[in-house]
Amino acid sequence: MKSQYTDVINSNRPGLSVSAYAVGKNVIQAELGLFYEQSDHTLLNTQSDIWGTDISLRYGLLFERLELNYEGSFQDQEILFSNFNTTEKRTDFSRNRLGLKFLIYDPFKNPEKNKPNLYSWRANNKFQLKNLLPAVSIYAGANFVLGENPYYPGEAAISPRVMLATQSRLTPRFVMITNLAYDRIGTDSPEMSYIISLSHAFRNPKWSAFIEHQGIESDRYSDVLVRGGIAHLLNERLQVDFNLGASFKNTPSRVFVSAGGSYRFDFHKDSLVPIEDQDADENGGAIEKNAMKKNKKKKRKNKGSGAEDIDLGPSKKQLRKLKKAKKNKKKDSGEIEF
Repeated sequence: MKSQYTDVINSNRPGLSVSAYAVGKNVIQAELGLFYEQSDHTLLNTQSDIWGTDISLRYGLLFERLELNYEGSFQDQEILFSNFNTTEKRTDFSRNRLGLKFLIYDPFKNPEKNKPNLYSWRANNKFQLKNLLPAVSIYAGANFVLGENPYYPGEAAISPRVMLATQSRLTPRFVMITNLAYDRIGTDSPEMSYIISLSHAFRNPKWSAFIEHQGIESDRYSDVLVRGGIAHLLNERLQVDFNLGASFKNTPSRVFVSAGGSYRFDFHKDSLVPIEDQDADENGGAIEKNAMKKNKKKKRKNKGSGAEDIDLGPSKKQLRKLKKAKKNKKKDSGEIEF
């Protein structure tokens, strides 16, 4: 299966993890959300209320395995400094990046090796070790800090970012995604982070739930976060979602909630592949050189096994031969025709 395109939208929301698969060539996907966060810092004795929006724009570029992706978070934060009874307001992008993701390995590329077992429901739905073998993608992009951003003071306008994304289908209903990223490379505060996400589809496949664990390590900010939520598929192009989460520390402590949706603009068209370029094992095997020629020996051997048994009588050519032979016989015997 070389194509990443699916008939139904496949969104990265409601979590922050990134799927290993691309959206498919000429598919445009918008994933948007609104969030609220309360953040309190015990050492600095501050309290913050944060409102913002998350946006991700995904485009299947050039071919099926490549995706162009923009991710942004724009927020408005009001900070109360309790020691001084003063407030400060910060408004800007806390996340603003652009990158390319490319699928380098897909364990489900060959459908012949992943056919369902027609005799056992359990065999198709139980966990198997081979299911741990993930699809793997690599990501390369850059962060952009525009103007005087209060969240990244003194940081370079552009800094590189790389990531490895994997996706394993543990069972038909459970999917595990992992992301390992190295961010803001070359700055004074480079950042390492990871995400492990597990999602589950219910018996009604329009509903799904997820739980996600995220770790962040840098000189500027380090944390361990957990979030969970649900998503509902309204139709093949539209999904809505809700999630909430919290941190495990109090410098700062964070509690956040988000709701949003994803919509797909589908301009995908299947590419026609010449038969000589198709994989033999995906089309019933290789075509033999003389496959279209009649095998006379085989035909004689199999005569009487099917429709060939029906006696349709002599052909016109055979009738002419019979009539001519009969006429010649009469001449040889001296019979006179009247």
